[in-house]
Amino acid sequence: MTLLVVFALLSLSCWVFFYFILCTVNGSRSYEWNCRLVTLLHGILAVCITSYIGYVDGPWPFTHPGTKNTPLQMSAMLVSLGYFFFDMAWCVYFRTEGAVMLAHHTMSILGILLTLWLGESGIEGCAVLFGSEITNPLLQARWFLKQTGHYRTVLGDIVDISFVSLFVVMRVFVGGTMLYCELISPRPRFFIKCGGVAMYVLSWVFMVDIVRFAIRKSKRWQKEQRDQQETVAANGYELKKD
Repeated sequence: MTLLVVFALLSLSCWVFFYFILCTVNGSRSYEWNCRLVTLLHGILAVCITSYIGYVDGPWPFTHPGTKNTPLQMSAMLVSLGYFFFDMAWCVYFRTEGAVMLAHHTMSILGILLTLWLGESGIEGCAVLFGSEITNPLLQARWFLKQTGHYRTVLGDIVDISFVSLFVVMRVFVGGTMLYCELISPRPRFFIKCGGVAMYVLSWVFMVDIVRFAIRKSKRWQKEQRDQQETVAANGYELKKD
C-alpha cells in the first residue's frame, strides 16, 4: 500500500509539473487554456491505455468483473488518480466547475482508491475510465474552438454531434450494459457495485444537460435555416424588382 501511495504522489507531481511547464512555455494563454491541455493529454493517454487493457491485455470487463488487479490496470488507475487530484484542486481553487463535475471527480477518486485498496475490480475501473474519457478530447476541442472563434462553423457542428452521439452510446448504452453485468455477477464486492450505480446515475445527470444542449442547438439550427431562407427570398425579390 505504501508503494501505491508513492506512485500516486509521483503521478500527481508529474501532472502538476506538466501544467507549470505549459504555463511557463505558453504564458500568453490563460490558466484554463493550459489546464485544458493537461486534461486533453490525460484523456488521450487514459483512452489509449485502457483500450489496450480491455481489448488486448484483458480480461474482458463484461465477462470478468471483480477479478484481481493486474500491474497494468493499477498503473492506468494511478496515472488517472494523480490527474483527478490535480484537476480537482485546480477546479476548487479557480472555481470553474459546478457541483456535478466536482461530484464526478470525487466519485472517480474514491472509486480508484477503493479499487486499489481492495486489489480487485481493476478491469471495471479501467472500463469506466475508458467510457468517461473517450468523449474528453471532443469536449476540449469544443472549448478550444469557442476560444478561437471557430465554434459556429461546420467543424464545430461536427464536434458537437460527435460528442453527443459518443456520450449517449458509451455512457448510457455501453455503461448500462457494463453495470448490468457487474450487478448480476457474484464476484464484485457490494461497495464496488454501489460505486457503479452511482457513476451511472451521474451519467444520467450529465445526460439531462446534454439533452438540453441538443434542444438549444437544434432550435438555433432551425432559426439559422429560417433566417437563411428569408434572406434568399428577400434577395430574389429584390432581383426581380431590379
